[in-house]
Amino acid sequence: MPNSPSQKIPRRRPPRFELTAGVLCLDFINTLDDRFSGEPKELLKDYVDLARFAEDTGILDTAQVDRLIERSQISADAPRALAAAIEMREAMYAVFAAILHRKPVPRAALGTLNGYVQAAAQHSELVPANGHFEWRFNGMPMDFKAPLWPIARSAADLLASDQLPFVRACASNTCRWLFLDTSKNHRRRWCDMTKCGNRAKFRRFYNRKKKAPRAF
Repeated sequence: MPNSPSQKIPRRRPPRFELTAGVLCLDFINTLDDRFSGEPKELLKDYVDLARFAEDTGILDTAQVDRLIERSQISADAPRALAAAIEMREAMYAVFAAILHRKPVPRAALGTLNGYVQAAAQHSELVPANGHFEWRFNGMPMDFKAPLWPIARSAADLLASDQLPFVRACASNTCRWLFLDTSKNHRRRWCDMTKCGNRAKFRRFYNRKKKAPRAF
């Protein structure tokens, strides 16, 4: 389950989102940052952010994103698509969080997610590609909800796969970003070793130094 399509997409802009989860649907869940900090940060503030997420993850190419952004400035459908994206994201989070904590999956959240999965299926088709077949989505990028379809499909694929037991939450109590642990021993603890991991190492070093006896 790759995080984005294998085809290399030409870019004209630097990425806006940190994609550390290893799978598309979990990166999307992480667009609500600092979820447990008391002051969560919404990274999808407007439709432009959703379109840029689609660009960063390879769902859409830059030209397609530009067209969607231009149309979003004059359409009431764009804010509705953003609201749907956030609803789907929170339903996805509720499902994966329940699995992580070994609790019953909320029926309402699963029902909401299933609705988006079914909508995605209505826009998907199998097409030949380099000697095999792959899923592609028709109607992209004319529909403002088009970025949601591959994300919903990614969530369905992960939930139905043997990789589900390796979904993890970052060990940082304020971060808790989700990721797919593909490490050799499945002992990865951090969403990003260069950030949350390094901060934890610094805290441990500081605490050891603080407790060490002073030399006189």
